[in-house]
Amino acid sequence: MRIALGVEYNGFDFFGWQAQENLSTIQGSLESALSKIADHPVTIYCAGRTDAQVHATGQVIHFDTTSIRDMRAWTVGANTNLPPSIAIRWGIEVNEQFHARYTAIARKYRYCIYNNPLRPAILSHLATWQYAVLDHKLMHEAAQFLIGEHDFTSFRSSQCESKTAMRNILKINVLRSGQMVIIEVEANAFLHHMVRNMTGVLIEVGKGLKSVTWVKEVLQAKDRRLAAPTAPAAGLYLINVKYPVKYGIPDSEPL
Repeated sequence: MRIALGVEYNGFDFFGWQAQENLSTIQGSLESALSKIADHPVTIYCAGRTDAQVHATGQVIHFDTTSIRDMRAWTVGANTNLPPSIAIRWGIEVNEQFHARYTAIARKYRYCIYNNPLRPAILSHLATWQYAVLDHKLMHEAAQFLIGEHDFTSFRSSQCESKTAMRNILKINVLRSGQMVIIEVEANAFLHHMVRNMTGVLIEVGKGLKSVTWVKEVLQAKDRRLAAPTAPAAGLYLINVKYPVKYGIPDSEPL
């Protein structure tokens, strides 16, 4: 039996997604909780591995089990064994052709920037603080150069293990809500640090330090050294993963 689950987490207290010996991780916590419900070791697979301090409201995982349980056991039951900063939001049984990573057709991230001269307290680990005034309209205009299928070498980290830098950005928007500047980007897949590197470039434009067309120049250069510093992990959220309708995976995007 294969089970798919929607997972939400605050990544601040964890050393990233991937299980690591003697370190607290999202994968390790989930596998431990689900193994208690299954009464056998459980290995999970996710739609996209997130870095340390990165959050998710729409992560999707799957695992195989020989145990027959009511779905409430895999959701409510597992939640009782999880730390407060991780929660399973929904669960369904899927066929064996479903894979949380490989059958996904798009992923959507949100990056939140608290734009105020003074630093926040409550939002300190939930958004990145930027004290300089950001022009979100210029950031949005510049971001449109990134839409489409391109070689995103300028926006990948040196640790990226992907065989190709080609990715297809379906949409990207920058908007302001009060003191929060929000970047939302949807693509077929992402490179390591891709969203954070794009955010770093857009912040330079928003501060007026670079022109709108500079984003296009950075993209076409295919050289990470010509881009801006990587934006901090705080403020980045995986908010939705899309799959073919036939799998019946719920839409996890938050309001």
